[in-house]
Amino acid sequence: QVHLEESGGGSVQAGGSLRLSCRYSRSEDAFRMAWFRQAPGQERGEVAEISVDGSVYTYYDGSVKGRFTISQDNAQNTLYLQMTRLKPEDTAMYYCATRVYGGDWQFWGQGTQVTVSS
Repeated sequence: QVHLEESGGGSVQAGGSLRLSCRYSRSEDAFRMAWFRQAPGQERGEVAEISVDGSVYTYYDGSVKGRFTISQDNAQNTLYLQMTRLKPEDTAMYYCATRVYGGDWQFWGQGTQVTVSS
């Protein structure tokens, strides 16, 4: 069992920045970690992904590429999502998740709300 806990959400004006954090319990089998988001009435979608098995890999959804940066601090067992130039359409509940090689996104946090006003 892997425990994930997000923090750092809040309310900002368009153009502003936020940094989300996700503290996690270490798992030797972890392969990838990611941030997802879900707005009211919409399906949850992947925002960014990073490898945590020592390989170098990142992925960004096109809607956030160039504005968001995913990173990880192994020493602090923390995943980050630095969000800049925020837009009202970035408003959503943000979740972190992790999966093992070949597996689905098995472990999830409870989410942290991000609200961007115009």
